[in-house]
Amino acid sequence: MIILDTPIDMHLHLREGKMLKDVLPYTANQFAAAVVMPNLVPPVDNRERLESYKNEILQNCENFTPLMNIFMREYSEDELLDLADEIFAIKLYPAGITTNSEAGVKSIEKIYPVLEIMQELNIPLSVHGETNGFVLDREREFAAVYEKLARDFPNLKIIMEHISTYNLVELVDKYDNLYATITLHHLLLTLDDLIGSNLNPHNFCKPVVKTPKDRDALQKIVRSGHKKVMFGSDSAPHSIKNKLKGAAGVFSAPVILPALAEFFEGDNEAFQKFISSNAIDNFNLQIPKKEEILIEEEYIAPMMVGEVKPMFAGKRFSYRVKNS
Repeated sequence: MIILDTPIDMHLHLREGKMLKDVLPYTANQFAAAVVMPNLVPPVDNRERLESYKNEILQNCENFTPLMNIFMREYSEDELLDLADEIFAIKLYPAGITTNSEAGVKSIEKIYPVLEIMQELNIPLSVHGETNGFVLDREREFAAVYEKLARDFPNLKIIMEHISTYNLVELVDKYDNLYATITLHHLLLTLDDLIGSNLNPHNFCKPVVKTPKDRDALQKIVRSGHKKVMFGSDSAPHSIKNKLKGAAGVFSAPVILPALAEFFEGDNEAFQKFISSNAIDNFNLQIPKKEEILIEEEYIAPMMVGEVKPMFAGKRFSYRVKNS
């Protein structure tokens, strides 16, 4: 039996409407809280949109805390003062780099005034860190942007989201104000799982899964319990129709805790740090306590959730979440 204290998903996509209703229970029933991403259409980038989206989430779950992000744009100081108590972070998407990011940032320098205010108000910066270069080099190329931001705003907490390369693993220790989230799919998969035999569109995400060397570096730092590394699923549902058209995103919510229980192989201390304690300590999160228990019984990942096919659909796991 594994007992987890207040598990938190630091990077989650829920969409809206029927899809939100279909996928939210898989997170809300197993996590105490999650950081909810704002790349909707239109994006969550003002108070009215933020409150409406948060209310939709809360109306469809119990005993769950949504930590809200807003979409980066050129905010005024008054806007950020008004929003500061309602949000966890602001999410920087380079323009056009991933799902619904067309309104994202085209010039990092143009948002420097916003970053100055965020630094003063202690609002973290969350970043999808990719360039428009060759697909396997996009994260590595973005490392220079992370370094510049870390130097120019030393008191701004910067979260490198869903890191997938060994060089970003190395970057975690280079600057005190850089943190990282790591997903289940980047932790377990490589390009072989995407294109090694038959093309598997359900394992396609941005950033793409990488090489065994990259995966091994992620696994090593996660198993070490490194205090600046946190779990963020980047669970991102798309209808099976859109996935077969090439939509980027892995819907991992139904398998997260059983898969991580197998990954940690009894190292419950490292598991607890990755799934909760590091996030709480790094960002002083005030989350109502919620205990989740994993028992050693078979769990079979669902084949479908509404219109969405989950990661590892149909796979048998040796742990399941009690009462779920």
